[in-house]
Amino acid sequence: TDAEVSTRKKTFAEVQTERLDQAERTVLIKCPSKLNEKILLQYLASHGNVKSHFFFENRGISALIEFSEKSSIASLQDAVGIPSASEHHVVPFKSRLFTFTLKNPVSRHVEETPLHLSPQCPIPVKDLIEKLCLADSMSSQMYILLNEYQLTEENIKLRFLACSLVRDFTRAYFPDSTVKPFGSSVNTFGKLGSDVDMFLDFHDTGKHATKMKKGPFEMEYQMKRLPSERFATQRILSVVGDCLDNFGPGCANVQKILNARCPLVKFSHQPTGFQCDLSVSNSIAIRSSELLYIYGCLDSRVRALVFAVRCWARVHGLTNSAPGTWITNFSLTMMVMFFLQRRSPPIIPTLDQLKELAGEKDKHIIGGYDCSFVSDLRKIKPTKNTETLDVLLGEFFEYFGNFDFRKNSINLRKGKEVNKPESSPLYIWNPFEQDLNVSKNVNQPQLEKFIAMARESAWILQKEDKTQQMINKEPWGLAALLIPFGKNSSKMKSRMKGIGSETIRSLLDSLKLNNANTQQKAVGK
Repeated sequence: TDAEVSTRKKTFAEVQTERLDQAERTVLIKCPSKLNEKILLQYLASHGNVKSHFFFENRGISALIEFSEKSSIASLQDAVGIPSASEHHVVPFKSRLFTFTLKNPVSRHVEETPLHLSPQCPIPVKDLIEKLCLADSMSSQMYILLNEYQLTEENIKLRFLACSLVRDFTRAYFPDSTVKPFGSSVNTFGKLGSDVDMFLDFHDTGKHATKMKKGPFEMEYQMKRLPSERFATQRILSVVGDCLDNFGPGCANVQKILNARCPLVKFSHQPTGFQCDLSVSNSIAIRSSELLYIYGCLDSRVRALVFAVRCWARVHGLTNSAPGTWITNFSLTMMVMFFLQRRSPPIIPTLDQLKELAGEKDKHIIGGYDCSFVSDLRKIKPTKNTETLDVLLGEFFEYFGNFDFRKNSINLRKGKEVNKPESSPLYIWNPFEQDLNVSKNVNQPQLEKFIAMARESAWILQKEDKTQQMINKEPWGLAALLIPFGKNSSKMKSRMKGIGSETIRSLLDSLKLNNANTQQKAVGK
């Protein structure tokens, strides 16, 4: 659509700024069970113009209301009371979360109107497979999957609102702090139902630098000094975590994980229904989010392929939401990007090519790493490659089913297979921190399971007789790949030739185990 194209061409920073601003003009209302939408909107209009709104299901009906002016929120807050403290005592923190109940339960005359509810989680895999079988080509199947799983406009608004509500707390201590989402919430590869990664930022430095040059004095704030940045991060997160735990309406199960490589606070934000991870500004993680955003915007096949591969991996137990020796979604996404750089002609540019196109404003050196790349999408030439998604999915499985993982690593900077710098089974260079392996956690059995599944999938797609399967109402194309394969393990065994026998046994065991849990997991996430 035209609207999509116009939103697509915005830079990452423009989209972020717009969304954060939108979130500041937004409130969340827990609605009464019998609700007339018109009455609600009429009342809200008395505080100012409502720019957009939607309803969703979350332990009852909730409404997200975006006003045109921030002042409307203050006007509404002036009219809202504090809960009566009969059996509970309350923490008197006035947020942008409200509960509305009807003063006079609806008389017969006012009908409750059926509300349109925006879905906030994806459909179960088995329902997805039924939809996929009705498509006319594998490309359409992949776009159907993308449409079912990708973040909706409403869900993105809710994610930014969750950040904005946390920011209301951090501003109590640090008046010019911001809380912004990063990772899958903003990189165009997020799936409905995924966690919200957010970080606390203190530096909106740009505005400040010019003013400091004037006058005869070097001037700076007196601030508490701590032995290291890490120590400061831990202190700040510890206090913010306590604050959310003690005073944050709807913040539950707050866990402080301060000794991790990247210290964070995990909590469940009940009003929006999200699991949240809050950390302190990590500039490299933001650059990674923006890099993926650029790749996701360049060509519609990129996201369709990533979503299909990730769904496939989840169904076959190759990925898992619990940390472990599995391949992560981030590693898988990197593998898809690398594959698209290796096509002839390439579908997306390498990171080095994006760096060549960088202007002055795009220069970022972070902790000694060069994280520069172009941010203006218009400067990147569109690809000449016209391969269909049908071809690309089969070729992806073919490529990695036969990749020399023992010798080669995956490098998105160069877009080339490079000798492995060390012996991890799977080596994917971190695009920015060049001495880190994104997939260091992956062990040999998991990699071999991935290879076996990729070979099996390539084989299924090659031998498939689509017309016959459609006549027989059997799953075909992508749908056939989203059903666990373990049913015919003999075929699997032949596909495993040339894979180290010591891991075959553990592999087949894990396959049997996985079949039982797989559909549960795929549906549960």
